[in-house]
Amino acid sequence: MGDEHDLRQQMSALCASLFQRGFSVGTAGNVSAKIGDAILMTPTNSTLGNIDPDRIAKLDMAGNHIAGDPPTKEVFLHQAFYETRPQCGAVVHLHSTWATALSCLDDIDPNDCIPPLTPYVVMRVGTVKRLAYVKPGDPRTGDMIRHLKGQYAAVLLANHGPVVSGKDLFSAVCAAEELEETAKLLMATRGMPRRLLSPEEVAELKTTFKTM
Repeated sequence: MGDEHDLRQQMSALCASLFQRGFSVGTAGNVSAKIGDAILMTPTNSTLGNIDPDRIAKLDMAGNHIAGDPPTKEVFLHQAFYETRPQCGAVVHLHSTWATALSCLDDIDPNDCIPPLTPYVVMRVGTVKRLAYVKPGDPRTGDMIRHLKGQYAAVLLANHGPVVSGKDLFSAVCAAEELEETAKLLMATRGMPRRLLSPEEVAELKTTFKTM
């Protein structure tokens, strides 16, 4: 139980950090992390700024509620990442300002909506696909992520926000922050003649840092 206790404490602390720095507002956003054959997940209708570690929901891998408060209504998207990416240890879904703004644009490439502007977005996030809009909490979100067959570590939900997975909770949070910062840079340079990393430079990063 020590590992689970520590993970609950870490989840509470990282969620509070995201909230305090403006990556989440109100009751927006949800976070999960895998522990053994179970998943810890932030509760429904809760603010990331004040997550009680003892009340974090616990589910089995089939999505059955085991303990804690009821989980976020976005449980389907979390499950889908764990089911399709064996290396996935955590999932972070935010409504962060710049990534959400990017998800609302009609002229971005849905198959590569975060182009390689910096090496770190390539290293920590990889290619990001935008998924079609469905209402929050709709099980079809999970279906769309499963349809990707684990090929993407992160997606943008159209008019909604980013979902980022990682090998562990800290990595997923860092990747979500990197995606948000890159979205901010993309929006700040929109309409300008910007330089993107070349395919060769991207390939070198993927080889060096073993990114997908």
